[in-house]
Amino acid sequence: MGLSPIKMPQLGESVTEGTVDRWLKKEGDFVKKDEPLVEVVTDKVNAEIPSPFEGRLVKISVSEGTTIAIGTEMAQIEVEGAGTMPEPVAAAAAAAPPTPAVTAAVAPAAPAGDGAARGRFSPAVRRLAEENGIDPSVISGSGEGGRVTRDDVLAYVEQVKTGTTPAPAPAAPTAPQPTAVAAPSPTAPPEPRPSPAPVAAGDREELVRINAVRRSIAEHMVRSVQTSPHVWTMVEVDMTSLVHYREGEKEAFRSRHGVNLTYLPFVAQILCEALHEFPFLNSTWTDEGIVLKKYVNLGLAVAVPPDGLIVPVIKDADRLGFTDLVGAIADLSGRAREKHLKPEDVQGGTFTLNNTGATGSMASQPIINQPQAAILTTESIMRRPVVIGDGVAIRHMMNMCMSFDHRILDGQMAGQFINSIKRRLEEWTPATIKL
Repeated sequence: MGLSPIKMPQLGESVTEGTVDRWLKKEGDFVKKDEPLVEVVTDKVNAEIPSPFEGRLVKISVSEGTTIAIGTEMAQIEVEGAGTMPEPVAAAAAAAPPTPAVTAAVAPAAPAGDGAARGRFSPAVRRLAEENGIDPSVISGSGEGGRVTRDDVLAYVEQVKTGTTPAPAPAAPTAPQPTAVAAPSPTAPPEPRPSPAPVAAGDREELVRINAVRRSIAEHMVRSVQTSPHVWTMVEVDMTSLVHYREGEKEAFRSRHGVNLTYLPFVAQILCEALHEFPFLNSTWTDEGIVLKKYVNLGLAVAVPPDGLIVPVIKDADRLGFTDLVGAIADLSGRAREKHLKPEDVQGGTFTLNNTGATGSMASQPIINQPQAAILTTESIMRRPVVIGDGVAIRHMMNMCMSFDHRILDGQMAGQFINSIKRRLEEWTPATIKL
């Protein structure tokens, strides 16, 4: 028998860390190979991580709610025939309490009370403090080197509730610096220390805790806006021909293939064709240059209530026939909602398609899914009066919106691309389908 480590896996390109959301097994449980072991959340996916081994879970190294770097050990499983550690080391590992892991970005511990040294707070501590409206710099840490722990935050929250909050500990004196600084004016009032915000209570307000999925989405969206200068554009598309075809074929298609025929695969197939025509829309910005992708890994934004949004990826979508594309969309969307996606299902996307029309939206301004160049949304299809020649007709109209990275693209190429998709959709005929 030997101990085999379970490490935080890579759950998407550019992902450097993940949060342990929920353990599905407890210490002492027997775990089969490929049996779900733990739920992990990143800014790209909420996934169940299966056990790569069969054996007994002897140690959980990372507690729920803790964010750790990719490759960090999360647990240990006792596996028959695995390489064993030396007996004294194995005994010590089994006896040692779990050590909370922190991301590699955490700086060395600073003296307690140094509010400016935010790097000493682990992601889990910062998250817990923010959820309770508390500035963690006012908390005296009990951890090594004065580090604030989760228990310190929880104790402080309880003190706030009971009205027994202690005064913040004075900052430790620091050694004189070699450079001179101006002394403060003797008449200037001391700079006030921010007081912790009260926890919302009562019938008129409710504090809703932010779960790991929503927090990861928020961080990813903020990072995207800060990274790429977003530009937005929209066109109107006459979907009348496509609407009539789908209405006449959807029942027969369901009978033949067992899945619903939606508008999304029509758009997806035409989008893949346009991406080959305009390769800069299917690219990534790097310091060395713009990397053009000669394949299309199409990301699909899927709503997963109440957690938020997940973007699974159809690999080589441009090589799939229409029926296979319908099946791939149904499969990935279903598994995303059921939280059965695998790590590889959310990796390698080159362009993202979103169907905000499913929510009744008429126009939206999507945020780019980094590190891609653009994101396209299809809106609600509505019957509207449209001027055709010198007359007016009732047509099935849809707005199509796109955000793109202005570092890579300018308005002319973006306009040509989205109008190419518009033209293909409006001129669509059954002969257009690539089987």
